[in-house]
Amino acid sequence: MKLEERIVGSVAIVTVTGDITLNKGGDVLLKDKVQSLLHQGYKDLLIDLSGVSYVDSAGLGELVQAYVTTRNRGGTLRLLNLTKRIRDLLVVTKLLTVFEAYDNESAALASFGASA
Repeated sequence: MKLEERIVGSVAIVTVTGDITLNKGGDVLLKDKVQSLLHQGYKDLLIDLSGVSYVDSAGLGELVQAYVTTRNRGGTLRLLNLTKRIRDLLVVTKLLTVFEAYDNESAALASFGASA
């Protein structure tokens, strides 16, 4: 798994490429990145999952943990560009009712009150 971050206004966008799974360390990488961004003072996080082909239960747990950690620190975490496979997984697990997900970066940024 590979992570790339960029900042747009006050929103930190993390683009994830590869699988978010336990055996590839994806769960730890994402956790560390979210913690680092929160520590740097970014409260609005947008996780772009367009390059993610597979998420296992550990990866799903890590997304939930990132959401909870961000919320507990007064921030907001939203998802961007869900693949059909990930969207279906979030629907089946009822997590799509927890996460706000967007198919368009401009709409996602607007939801934070930021401009593209």
